[in-house]
Order: sequence, then C-alpha cells, then structure tokens
Amino acid sequence: MEIKAAQQLVDNWIKTTGIRYFNELTNTAILMEEVGEVARIMARQYGEQSFKKSDTEVNLADEMADVLFVLICLANQTGVDLSEAFEKNLEKKSIRDADRHRNNEKLR
Repeated sequence: MEIKAAQQLVDNWIKTTGIRYFNELTNTAILMEEVGEVARIMARQYGEQSFKKSDTEVNLADEMADVLFVLICLANQTGVDLSEAFEKNLEKKSIRDADRHRNNEKLR
C-alpha cells in the first residue's frame, strides 16, 4: 500500500468508524503511549529485560502498526503529506550523510 493510500484509508476509517479525530495533543500523547509499547517489547525481546507473565500476548507487528496508525492520524490532522515528507527527508539524509557513515570507524 502506498503511503498516500494509507492516509486516505485512515481518514475514511476515522470519519466512519472513529466518528472524528481526537485532537492533536491527545493523538500526540497516544503516539507516545504506542511507541512506549513498542519499546517495552523491544527491551524484552532484544534487550536484557525478561518478559512478565502479563507480556505473553505481546505482538510487535501489531504495536508497530498502532504507531503508524496514530502517526498517520497526526499527519492527516496537520496537513502533512507523508509521501512527500518522507521523500524529502530521505533526500536530506542522502546529502547530509553521503560519506558520514562510510567514514564512521564505529560502523566497521
């Protein structure tokens, strides 16, 4: 699915099933909560922390999708075309970091 299509799909879902968008500040707080849930799984699955009994039903892919959904909501609410923004961001990184990582001794 293209990002633009995902933005339209989320907008349609919000307007039909979700009734309306939460305000931008609420969605920012929800985004932080969802990112925290991803971090919790990562710390347990790939880091040194162990899973608790209450963590048995965790699903990393689903939590990442929650992050993406709320990020798309915020983009829709603030008029950001994520496709365009991502392309510009990648171009910026490509120019800025053209030699940076190649010359980083820590990455060898």
